[in-house]
Amino acid sequence: MPKKSRSTGLFPKALLLEVAWEVCNQVGGIYTVIRSKAPAMTDRANGPFCMVGPFLNKNILAELEPLDDSQDVFGQTAAVLRKRGYDVQYAEWLITGKPRVVLLNPNAIEDKALEVVKYLLWKNHGVNSDNASPLINQVIGFSYLTKLFIDEVVKLRGDQPIIAHFHEWMAALPILDIRRDNLPVKTVFTTHATQLGRHLAINSPFFYAHLPFFNHQDESKKFGVVTEEAIEFRAAQMCDVMTTVSEVTARECKHLLKRKPDAIVPNGLNIQRFEALHEFQNLHVQHKEDIHQFVMGHFFQSYTFDLDKTIYLFTSGRFEYKNKGFDLTLEALWHLNERLKREKADVTVVMFFVTKRDYYSIKPEALQSRAMMEEIRQTCEAIQKQVGKELFYASTTRPDHRLPELNDFVSDYWKLRYRRTIQSWKTNKLPLVVTHKLKEEDHDEILSFLVRRNLMNRAEDKVKIVYHPDFITSTSPLFGMDYSQFVRGCHLGIFPSYYEPWG
Repeated sequence: MPKKSRSTGLFPKALLLEVAWEVCNQVGGIYTVIRSKAPAMTDRANGPFCMVGPFLNKNILAELEPLDDSQDVFGQTAAVLRKRGYDVQYAEWLITGKPRVVLLNPNAIEDKALEVVKYLLWKNHGVNSDNASPLINQVIGFSYLTKLFIDEVVKLRGDQPIIAHFHEWMAALPILDIRRDNLPVKTVFTTHATQLGRHLAINSPFFYAHLPFFNHQDESKKFGVVTEEAIEFRAAQMCDVMTTVSEVTARECKHLLKRKPDAIVPNGLNIQRFEALHEFQNLHVQHKEDIHQFVMGHFFQSYTFDLDKTIYLFTSGRFEYKNKGFDLTLEALWHLNERLKREKADVTVVMFFVTKRDYYSIKPEALQSRAMMEEIRQTCEAIQKQVGKELFYASTTRPDHRLPELNDFVSDYWKLRYRRTIQSWKTNKLPLVVTHKLKEEDHDEILSFLVRRNLMNRAEDKVKIVYHPDFITSTSPLFGMDYSQFVRGCHLGIFPSYYEPWG
């Protein structure tokens, strides 16, 4: 089959860097944006292309194919930084498109060096980061390393133009020094949602109507996001090209960042993934069965319901209780539960909340139930094998053609093991509404709503809740499937975002 030609017509001939905090680091929706657009970027880039992100979790190494000996411009640059003592990974990210990525470890920077970087940030750009949170310190460290990386790329590039695309304030700091040092790098800054917009939308009922009247400096002090807002504001002012993802956010940029975006670039969908409807339907059935396995392990030890009459709903994303519409979704689910109970409907709705929260660990009860389910499966398969063997033998030796009593083919050992396994699995406790032990469980808004409205996965409830405060991955011990597979297995996603619903 001939190799597909690269569609480079719309891309300038240049070395292209795409920098984001969520390259190989899932925090929210931008991770999905970066990951899903990778195939198009690798196909259409008209020159060397590389993503740059933070190296924060060693588990990501399972998704990387190292390129330590590569002699391309990015490999040489990574080698230079390693010689200077920095922790740098250069690899192919094993996702569709296999983009090359450079991951920089901000935690490897010594405290004294970081304080110097923060001082220069204030001296040169007026960004105050005193008493910064650990996250902001990481962001500053990552940005410092990214600027060092770009400096080396400039030295090694030859005569190739360089375009550097930065997503969100967490990656945008290098724009300031690129402009100050007059480097031959054209910068693009994309804001998917403004920092102040997120906070104002939660606290101002008439946010969009009042947008022209907010003072960005006053509001940043009010909400305690002075450093974040200052970085975002200066990046917007100093980049060569600024883009955002919708008309709504463009209005925010105009009033809060004092710059009208040069282009609005909506996040897109790869519709080719959904063109083969029969394949899409087959995958839905396949991954729905995987979700069935989780639901059986999570609920059936307490009580059962008909999986053929069960609807799976989900919502996901960054934990912003009001902005993401979690409050509205929960209220609607409570009303739905009351109506289904009143009408004695024979349908069950299982709603998954998938978001990222600080937690200690997965709850032991959830893991134990999953393990017991696997033991029950193994026991059933052993009995099935024993019965099949004995049945085949009986079918060839019996004088009549009647089906024998199958229970007679099961040995006493397997009968006893089956009973004990089932007995130890069953419980009178209610199924968990949250799968993990949260660090601030008493102050969690989703849990507070569920307790207040008594939506606690009782047997009589027609709406069941599974609150999973971590992103779903193939290594998740509870699901064992990728997020995209989980989405395919569900029937409907619910995203009633108040703030930036097109983000």
